[in-house]
Amino acid sequence: MKAEDGDVFKAILITKGRKTGTPHGVELRAVFYNNKIYFSRRNSQGDWLKNAISNPEVKVEYNGAIFSGIASLVTDKNLARKISHLKYADKRSEESRIVLQVMLCE
Repeated sequence: MKAEDGDVFKAILITKGRKTGTPHGVELRAVFYNNKIYFSRRNSQGDWLKNAISNPEVKVEYNGAIFSGIASLVTDKNLARKISHLKYADKRSEESRIVLQVMLCE
């Protein structure tokens, strides 16, 4: 994936349903940072987040290409804050967020 640190873009996160195993795609704002892709939300109630936690093997569709990756929750509060600041240029950057990182597979 060709991206620079701090790039913010729209991508489709494809997860497997935690109950059905059926693939589900959702378009989200993403941040590329330290060779990983980050997605975030204000709370843990999103199906895409629950699905990625339940089955961390995900795919990311961007610019017509599909990349495989392994998802995990970010536990480092400083990193989560950094991702929020990169993703948002307004007051949302100060909100506490749940952050999911995707390490792309080679």
